[in-house]
Amino acid sequence: MSKANIAKFGIVIAAFASFLFSVYLWFSGNREEGMFVGLWVPSILSFGTLLLQRSSNGK
Repeated sequence: MSKANIAKFGIVIAAFASFLFSVYLWFSGNREEGMFVGLWVPSILSFGTLLLQRSSNGK
């Protein structure tokens, strides 16, 4: 596996873990915290895309 594929896999795992944690918080009665953590998912994916794009451009 290349470094880029490992990075992509790590980013997706982090976003999925954040999603699972937000679902756990939501159903355990902490709805506001669950919504807050749920907002991390697109942020993690966007940041990962930015990092991967920068590394593919050689910067």
